[in-house]
Amino acid sequence: MSLIPAWVEGKLTPVDKLEVHRRGLRHPAISVFVMDGPRTLLQRRAETKYHTPGLWTNACCTHPHWGEDMAACAARRLEEELGITGLPLVHRAQIEYRADVGGGLTEHELVDVYLAHGRPEPVPNPEEVSETRWIGLDALRAETETNPERFTPWLRIYLTQHAQRIFAETA
Repeated sequence: MSLIPAWVEGKLTPVDKLEVHRRGLRHPAISVFVMDGPRTLLQRRAETKYHTPGLWTNACCTHPHWGEDMAACAARRLEEELGITGLPLVHRAQIEYRADVGGGLTEHELVDVYLAHGRPEPVPNPEEVSETRWIGLDALRAETETNPERFTPWLRIYLTQHAQRIFAETA
């Protein structure tokens, strides 16, 4: 059982991660975009992920452990998913969204979004990531419009509703 923080009856409480998504409970999360100039690093989620398997998304995202600092969580997850360490993280925005992620599961996240700049060589953890690629933001926007089913709901939301807040200096 993996417990994550979630708001239940107005109070932040540890709840099983799968239960959080079944009930669509609001919960904290982080998302990281790694940028190399106007290009961003994407990962394709492993086929074994319990939701949105095989879909393309930003460099990494996760839920913090109980009591974990959000920036520390972002750095931890970059290393766990992609083997990336040492990139300074800049907090860009806090975004709330709700999205159906299939299989009767809902993400209702209050997300701290971070940007990191550099050109690291990812070493994907195969339990988390099946492949990676770099893509320009304009090309990514075009791909998500043409083939939205290939991308996670949250990535599409970030690009269509929050791009200015996230990518202001890089777009």
